[in-house]
Amino acid sequence: MMAQVRSMESRTGRKNQRYGSKGERLVAGVVPLSADKTKVLMIQSSGPGGWVLPKGGWETDEETAQDAACREAWEEAGVICTVQRDLGLIPDMRPPHLLSASAPKASYQFFEVTVDREESRWPEMHKRKRQWVPYAQAASILARRPELLEALNRSSLKR
Repeated sequence: MMAQVRSMESRTGRKNQRYGSKGERLVAGVVPLSADKTKVLMIQSSGPGGWVLPKGGWETDEETAQDAACREAWEEAGVICTVQRDLGLIPDMRPPHLLSASAPKASYQFFEVTVDREESRWPEMHKRKRQWVPYAQAASILARRPELLEALNRSSLKR
């Protein structure tokens, strides 16, 4: 298998964004686990405070959601990873008053991955810190993001 070329530029904008049949934005993400599955790698949110899992839009030039998820892991967390399993689709769980009436805002597809390498330089290194945390800490942090907590809970991270 040929090594994938990793750009030091993050993708920006949504002109190549994929959308589902109900108009929802298709988002791919990873639950990056340590080799012994005792910790998950979290990244600083680009929005107001807090920590999240690496995720972002699945774009039209990416064959699979898995490709998009691994690209996001590289851009946001600076990791080269291997997909272990598909954690399935997770609907947007934000309360209805935060969504448009016509369609859910996003549909999430997460993948459990093992981290092969953590690079010292990555596209969003100036915007985001990363940290390894155990399940209890991650679950507490993600409590306000139910779709991310659901992905964490579907993973094989040791409780």
